[in-house]
Formats: sequence, structure tokens, C-alpha cells
Amino acid sequence: MIYRVMTFEFYEKNFRIKAYKAGYSEDDIQKCLAYAKPLIENRLPVIYNTANLSALVGYNKYYLKKAALFTKSFYRKFTIKKKTGKLRYLNEPLPSLKEIQIWILNDILYSVPVSKFAKAYIRKRNIVDNVRFHRNKEKVVSLDIENFFSSIRRTSIENVFKKLGYSSNVSNLLSKLCCCDDILPQGAPTSPYLSNIYLCDFDKTISQYCLQSNIRYTRYADDLTFSGEFDESKLIKYVENELSRYQLRLNKDKIKVMGQNDRQIVTGLVVNKIIQISKDERNEIRQEIYYLKRFGLSEHLLRTNNNKSNYISHLLGKINYAIYINPNDKDMIEYKSYIYEKYIKDVN
Repeated sequence: MIYRVMTFEFYEKNFRIKAYKAGYSEDDIQKCLAYAKPLIENRLPVIYNTANLSALVGYNKYYLKKAALFTKSFYRKFTIKKKTGKLRYLNEPLPSLKEIQIWILNDILYSVPVSKFAKAYIRKRNIVDNVRFHRNKEKVVSLDIENFFSSIRRTSIENVFKKLGYSSNVSNLLSKLCCCDDILPQGAPTSPYLSNIYLCDFDKTISQYCLQSNIRYTRYADDLTFSGEFDESKLIKYVENELSRYQLRLNKDKIKVMGQNDRQIVTGLVVNKIIQISKDERNEIRQEIYYLKRFGLSEHLLRTNNNKSNYISHLLGKINYAIYINPNDKDMIEYKSYIYEKYIKDVN
């Protein structure tokens, strides 16, 4: 996009030509340029009003206003079951609004740097980056932010856009296009990265406290992980107080303090000595392979009443994930070779 590479001088020259033709006064031009300069310097698109945004995203301005005013009509609500058996409620934007949100994500949000301690929803960072800092530590403390996305209010998102340099009206519009029912919707493509921007100052405050106390800290979405030797009660109280500044709170039922003699789990992965998937997940895969070898695919599926047509692909996916987490896992490498030799080769 042109605003990614153009200088303010280039923008000013072209803007003045168009502004003079449109009959703008010098005072109006100066006001517009003063508004545009910090946005351009931060490699952000200049948005003056709804009509301007409409031209950038390719949707009629009346559509944008309607999407901002009647957000419920532009989302599909559904539920998915978590591993725990509980339901997760999602709000998926309709394709047109989703396209607009993807533009906001790619053209605005991704230009905003976030904390290096945030490990989720960021290009070139992943779950392994999150857990590797906590391997083989004396103590690991895992905390969870309760109702993470739904606790982040639209007014907070509006302030995010204001801090980027956008006007009150434009920030209000952008926040409404990114929120549903005045909260950050779980299911919109903009929500994850917006949550990282919103918590950027929080990450900075917590990381400074941890660095001073020789504690390792990472945040993977709503999962906060701390490791080292420290007083966990003092740390937890400090984190609670800081979260309250952002209208967030800890899930008291998910506080975990794990010593070296415990199975230390960080975002679902074991970090005691070797980073790998949990023992339960390993046993599940091991059992699946055992039954495949003993009974064969057809009888195994029949005995377990499994009607999945993609069973082998699904099992291979779990094995590949285990190898991705621990590339030296000999058992999983052996299981993968068996699957390829016995089933994948035959298909090809």
C-alpha cells in the first residue's frame, strides 16, 4: 500500500494539490496535515471520516454506518465444546464485515508493535516460544484471565485507536466495526491482536516487576506464566491489582503453582525437563497405535464405533503436533513412520 512507503513530504504535496482544487482554506489544510503527519510517520493509513474509510475498505459508507450501529445483525453466534466439556461461545462476523475487519487488521493493527512478552496471535511467535522460557525451573505459576475477550469493552478499544492518532469520530467508528454488543467478540479476526495492543502497557509493567525479581514471564492470550524462585502469593496479588486497572480479573479456579516434583504444565505442554505434550495425550496416541497394530484399521474403527472418514489424517495430525513440540520424540517419530508405511503409502 502506498502509505506504507510514502513520506510525509510526498503526502503533503499531493494533498495540497487536491485540497486547493476542492476549495480548502490554508487553515483547513494545516489542520488536516497536522492530523495526518503522525499517522504517516507510524505507517498507518490516514482516515479523516467515514467516507474516507469507505474508499479504503471498498464498502459504501452507509454500509459501514449500519454495521457500526446494528452490530448484532452482522454476526453469527454459535458454540463449540472445549476439552473440559464446557461450551465456548463465539461470534463470527458475516463475510462482508469480516473482510472489513481483515483490512483493519492488516492495514492498521499489524503496524502496531506489541510486547515481546506476548506470545499468541503474533507472526513468527508460537506456543513453543511461550513455553521454552519456563523449562526446568524451580517453580512455575500459571494464571488465567477470566472471560478474557468479553471483559474488554468497546470504549477501551476506541481508546486504542485514539492512542494511534485517529480522531474521536474515526476511533469510535473503528471500535464499533471491531466489537459486538460493546465487547471484543471472540471469533472476529481483529480481536486477538487488539487484545495484545490493549495489554501492551500491562505486559510492560508486569515484565519490569518480574525482571527486578528475577522471574520469567510470558503471556499467551489469557494465560499468564511465571517461573523461577519467588513468593507466589506476593506475585499473584500484584498481578491482580494490575489487571484491575484494565477491568480484568483472575480466574481463581485456574491458579496453578507447580514445583519441580509436580508435572509442570504451561499452555497444555509439559516443561519439567523436556518440552512435550502431556502424558495423557501421549498415552492416547500410544493406545491408538497399539489398537491399529493389533486389530487393523477397519476392526479398530468398528470396535470403537468410530465413523470418522479422516481418522488416519486426524491421528497423524496429533502425532505431527507432538513432533513439532519435541522434534526428538523417538516414540512419535516411530508412530509417524508406521502410519506412513501402513496407510499413507497405500493411499498414494
